[in-house]
Amino acid sequence: MMHKEFINRASKTFELDENVIGLAVGGSWLTNEIDEFSDLDLLLVTKTKVSGNKELMIEYAERMGDFLSGFTGEHVGEPRLLICLFDNPLLHVDIKFLTLDEFNSRVEDPVIYLDKEGVLQKAINHSTFKFPYPEYQWIEDRFWTWIHYALLKIGRGEYMEAFDFLSFLRMTVFGPLLHIKNGNLPRGVRKIETQLQKEDFDRIKLTISTYNRIDLLKSLRNAVSLYRELRATLFDKNVALRTETENKVMLYFDKIEKRR
Repeated sequence: MMHKEFINRASKTFELDENVIGLAVGGSWLTNEIDEFSDLDLLLVTKTKVSGNKELMIEYAERMGDFLSGFTGEHVGEPRLLICLFDNPLLHVDIKFLTLDEFNSRVEDPVIYLDKEGVLQKAINHSTFKFPYPEYQWIEDRFWTWIHYALLKIGRGEYMEAFDFLSFLRMTVFGPLLHIKNGNLPRGVRKIETQLQKEDFDRIKLTISTYNRIDLLKSLRNAVSLYRELRATLFDKNVALRTETENKVMLYFDKIEKRR
């Protein structure tokens, strides 16, 4: 398998590098879900810090194989990540550059492929990973203002922006909350086609709009309905509901719907 061959080659490449502590793999590799369409998620742990120096990050990546291009992951909130494309075979590889201290704060326990002095395994044995979950209050504080924003765009006729904003809501709110409801890690909308119950997947599909005013408003109504149901199912009494904001926004929703 091309993924395993890539990892084995990378491990051998760094065996003699004195700055490299170890190499590990995470993501789909951990759940045996790797297939021909999978990318590869690597963790390269070094003695001295490599992240923050794009040129040095690329130098390490170039040693792993036929490197085509790479860029850092600020757009996904992870500047320590180098998102790469390799050739022969054409393969997407995400490389996260960490120091040993940074490795202790992780979102999963990876499979170790190179561990020169056993320190990576020791770190796993003596620390616990923590996957980031959404903060319900953070969502509630923002949701109704987000709905109002989408209504402004529809009202002005900026349908493309409203269309894209529904995608943002699926990625930020509905995907994670539905994953939690179904006992999964809240990985956005990743693999919702296979990891949600059919009724939940059917509900999130109702937030997908075509490019016209009536359908956008219908999809936004469906988004509000879905959020209210998820909120009732998942949120506890410690989450302060923004009821006044919700009521004002929904009155505005009615106003926009009545306009031609």
